[in-house]
Amino acid sequence: MSASSPLVRTPTPRELRQDLLLAGALLLGGIISAGLTSVAGFYGDEQAPLWTALLFVLGVTAPLALRRRWPALVAVFIAVLFFVSVSLRAPEVYVINIAMFIAIYTVGAWMNNRRAALWVRVGIIVGMFIWLIAVMYREVLTGADEADVTAGAFSPVLAYMMIQVLINALYFGGAYYFGERSWTAAQQLIALEERTRELEHEREVTAAQAVALDRVRIARELHDVVAHHVSVMGVQAGAARLVVDQDPARAKTMMAAVEESSREAIGDFRRLLETLRAHDDEHDDSAAALTLTDIEHLVQASRDAGLPTAYTVIGEPVAVPSTVAVNLYRIAQEALTNARRHAGSGATADVRVRYDADAVELEVLNSGRVISAPRAGLGQIGMRERALASGGTIELLPRPQGGFRVRVTVPLTTASPATSATRSPVVAR
Repeated sequence: MSASSPLVRTPTPRELRQDLLLAGALLLGGIISAGLTSVAGFYGDEQAPLWTALLFVLGVTAPLALRRRWPALVAVFIAVLFFVSVSLRAPEVYVINIAMFIAIYTVGAWMNNRRAALWVRVGIIVGMFIWLIAVMYREVLTGADEADVTAGAFSPVLAYMMIQVLINALYFGGAYYFGERSWTAAQQLIALEERTRELEHEREVTAAQAVALDRVRIARELHDVVAHHVSVMGVQAGAARLVVDQDPARAKTMMAAVEESSREAIGDFRRLLETLRAHDDEHDDSAAALTLTDIEHLVQASRDAGLPTAYTVIGEPVAVPSTVAVNLYRIAQEALTNARRHAGSGATADVRVRYDADAVELEVLNSGRVISAPRAGLGQIGMRERALASGGTIELLPRPQGGFRVRVTVPLTTASPATSATRSPVVAR
């Protein structure tokens, strides 16, 4: 339930059955109470006949069966019968008082129109106190000629009046208070149930998002592995086919490279499947073993596939988080794969890893044909996702002179010098 949604209480069939049982129990108790009160002569000579008490008992208990459906009407009706019963000295006061208390309580606990609930209770309580004061005033005037009335501030009559006021204040105040508490508790329960539903919905959404993120991650990993290895194997197999007749030895070397690429592809697939099958606490992602120094192996594989590729490390190498290292490695892999597929014959590539004081940068440049309108395929989408996942930024732009440029910059907040890193700059060609 939102803060702007009012509480609307509607009795359930079970609650309505409980009200019916309550009315029946009070009716039985009222009959017994009326009989005993009549025998005891509660009102003395002014006491009304027993049958009047039985009628009033039926009148105040029967409406309680409908108290949650029409709380205001039931409360006003019982209040009127209460006033008439006491005024006529009907020999029953206990069950009628209980019925009045329940009726006032029900108005506070179940009446959805809170302004009307306030006025109904205030009207009944104020009316009862006015009537009580009038009755006590009449009794004071009736016994004014008795000495104990004027005996002082602590005369028996005055003490009796104060007790009556106190009892009625506690009686009506309790009915009002407990009714309000019941309404507040219902509000809190509804709010709790609504919050529970919201949390359950959020949990379902979070689970769905987690599944979607896993699917994206799996698709990205599969794309990177397949695109890289298949591209290398395709280029090497094509080159071997062209030179097999003129230079069988060279063709054999190329086919050996194809064989090695296939083994690497199978190894990558196996590690990916192991990661998917294992629980997080049982198996770490094997791709996390990749580091930025492994980019040099990508460069060598790119050279072996026929794309002349330079490799440069600029700055003092520092340790980077494993996730950042894996993402930069995969971005370099995808960029070199795209260069082999789209740059054309005679193209070259240049891979640069730059370490700054607070960031690490990867730049992959390639020459080749001029690209007028680059198409954002799955590879570029994956590179952007990896850059964002590392907390960095990425540029994917065609070069005016031909070719393409990929540049990723990732901030490093806790980078420390790598003890085993080679000092820069290191240039490999």
